[in-house]
Amino acid sequence: MMITTSCVASVNPLYLEPDIVFDREILGVWTDEEQVETWVFSDMGAKEYKLVYTDEDGKVGQFRAHLFMIGGKLFLDLAPIVPRLSDNNFYRSHFVTLHTFVYVMRDKGELRISYLEPEWLKAELKRNPSAIGHINLDGEIVLTDSTEKLQSFITGSLSAPGGFSQPTTMKRKIQTAKTGRKIIPRP
Repeated sequence: MMITTSCVASVNPLYLEPDIVFDREILGVWTDEEQVETWVFSDMGAKEYKLVYTDEDGKVGQFRAHLFMIGGKLFLDLAPIVPRLSDNNFYRSHFVTLHTFVYVMRDKGELRISYLEPEWLKAELKRNPSAIGHINLDGEIVLTDSTEKLQSFITGSLSAPGGFSQPTTMKRKIQTAKTGRKIIPRP
C-alpha cells in the first residue's frame, strides 16, 4: 500500500544533524486508515527512532528513523536496519543502505504521511535531467545529490502539482490496560 511501492531512494539522508528533532508524541503504534499496515516507533536514543513497519501481508521491516525539520516542514528519513545476514564480511560488503523519506503532517493526534511520487520524479527528470543528481537503477530513480541539494529539491517539490502523493492518514493504536484490546481513538 503506502511504503511498499512508493518510495524514492537516496544515497544520502535528507537531514543534517541540526535539522533533527525528537518528538515523544511519535512513539507508539500507528495504523493506516484501513488498519492493514502498522508503524511502531520506539526510542533508540540520540534523537532517533526504531521503526518496525508491518505491511498488509504481515511482513515486517525494521528501520532507523530520524524526524527532522527543513523549511518549516516535518519529514521522516528511513534507513533499513541491516539484518545479520552472515558472518561473511565479503558478502555483507555488497549491501548498501539507502535512505527513503516521507513528508509528515501532524494534526489532532493523527499523522498524515505523503511521499515523493516516483512517476512525477521520472517525468520531471526527463524534462530537466540536471534538476537533481540521480541514477536510473533497474528503471527506478535513486537520488545521489548532496543533502543540501536534496533538501532544496524536495521542499520545492512539495508545491509542485503531483510532486507528492495524497496523504495517508495514520492513527495511533492504544492498548487498554483492562482488556488488552487495541482500539483506534476517534476524534
